[in-house]
Amino acid sequence: MKLYVSPRAPNPKRVRMFMAEKDMMDITLVPVDLNAHQHSEPSYVAKSPLSRVPVLELDDGTCISESRAICTYLESLVPDNNLMGVDGLERAQIEMADRLVEWYVLLPTMQWIRHVHPGLAPLEKPQFPAFGESQAEKRGPGLDWLESTLGKQAFVAGKRFTIADITAFCTIEFSRLMKFKPAEAGYPHIQAWRDRVAQRASASAGDN
Repeated sequence: MKLYVSPRAPNPKRVRMFMAEKDMMDITLVPVDLNAHQHSEPSYVAKSPLSRVPVLELDDGTCISESRAICTYLESLVPDNNLMGVDGLERAQIEMADRLVEWYVLLPTMQWIRHVHPGLAPLEKPQFPAFGESQAEKRGPGLDWLESTLGKQAFVAGKRFTIADITAFCTIEFSRLMKFKPAEAGYPHIQAWRDRVAQRASASAGDN
């Protein structure tokens, strides 16, 4: 199998952290240079019609895009060290937490950075800084929910580390491009949780 990735991008990092937690180190990593627009080349668009990373290409040529879909497939291959739930109720609870992070923290964070950070100007043409700043503000309710949640339990979806923690951690780490630090922004529980997760061996996956 091959995984098409871009270093430091949050969605490829989500999959690479998931792989590291599963000790799935036999998947070939194929770098995609977004600044060089390799994701827009016909050969890549054939694998990812919307020109997004990551993409998992199976040995028979089947391609799976979207980070959570890729992780669902990987979970089926290596059910040990479960990250997505062991029964119907836990799967639903973990997916709920993961989706809350994805839609209300990760998505506005990505829009904020894509439209404001000068380093992403080659990817986002044109940038709309005012829109980006509005997205930074829209993260508030999601961050407030995450802060409250982590003030009551050890991990995003409950008592154990799951894919929801991976999504949240990748979001917070991506926010560092904007010098965002949870403790300084009034989120001490997120900061404490982030510092704990950063100690995991998987935390550096996808950083290079």
